[in-house]
Amino acid sequence: MAYLQITLKIANANRAAAAAVYQKYKAPFLDTIAGAQSKELLVRDEDVQVLHGFDTVEHANAYLQSALFNADVVGGLKPLLDAAPDVRVYAS
Repeated sequence: MAYLQITLKIANANRAAAAAVYQKYKAPFLDTIAGAQSKELLVRDEDVQVLHGFDTVEHANAYLQSALFNADVVGGLKPLLDAAPDVRVYAS
């Protein structure tokens, strides 16, 4: 199992819009991305995290190069971000 953790700095006023981006692309992520197994939205006072589960680290890294991630997800979130995202891949 591998995890892709993306931590986002998003102002409270923009969190509903960010959650809408998450909801819009959750099913396409699970249905079309190789090795995708789960996707969870974690909202904390200080930030928002999206935790993606994959079968391998290679599939997690491949998603970061995909059009779904770069054009759709990043494109939708970019105007809502207060800072560059923190992107980490973990193997378990």
